[in-house]
Amino acid sequence: MTGRPPTSSTTFYDRVEHAVLQAGLIVMGALHPHRVDAKQLDGGTLILLGAGKSFWPTLKSAPEWPGDHPVDRWSTRVVGQLARDLGAEAHFPFGGPPYAPFIDWALKSGRTFSSPVGALVHDTVGMMISYRGALHFTEEFIIPEVPGSSPCINCPAPCTQTCPVGALNSQNFYDVGACHAHLSTAAGQTCMTGGCLARLSCPLSEGAGRDAEQSAHHMKAFHPS
Repeated sequence: MTGRPPTSSTTFYDRVEHAVLQAGLIVMGALHPHRVDAKQLDGGTLILLGAGKSFWPTLKSAPEWPGDHPVDRWSTRVVGQLARDLGAEAHFPFGGPPYAPFIDWALKSGRTFSSPVGALVHDTVGMMISYRGALHFTEEFIIPEVPGSSPCINCPAPCTQTCPVGALNSQNFYDVGACHAHLSTAAGQTCMTGGCLARLSCPLSEGAGRDAEQSAHHMKAFHPS
């Protein structure tokens, strides 16, 4: 790992987080893989990166926009550069198979949990989760402590009641066919232009600062016709 934690009150983790924010991303979790038995990693420190409020305007001003697969191409460039600058190895949730086990890493970070409908929920961005990459450092360094308890514990779970066709539900998690069928109808255009109603209903999803245009972009990629 290049660079060492400075002797001032600023930790190496702080430096990483600052660089991540400057790049247009947010830190969505951190873990020491060997302490939590994270898949495919032996040790060191893993920092999970995702889309926050500044992600969409940053992407739209980048050379990858619009083009084909702009989100993945931007993520490859930006997370790759962060890895080089900070002395880490970059991992991505796309580009497989095989795919990096981001769900396992997220759940073991203590900041992401399984919601009542099975979809992941994060402590600050709710169900509007978009992991764009991860940085794996070979050395351990101090990372923030997290509560480790799910925000769903005392939540009335609007996510279980909001989907117009019950595609996201507590019984069988995700009925993909029902979702696609609904998105092809006139009624489904609300989801197509503004994002998944069930995910948006999570009280914490507001913290993602998700632009409707960003949601529409992802929905079109998911349901192109």
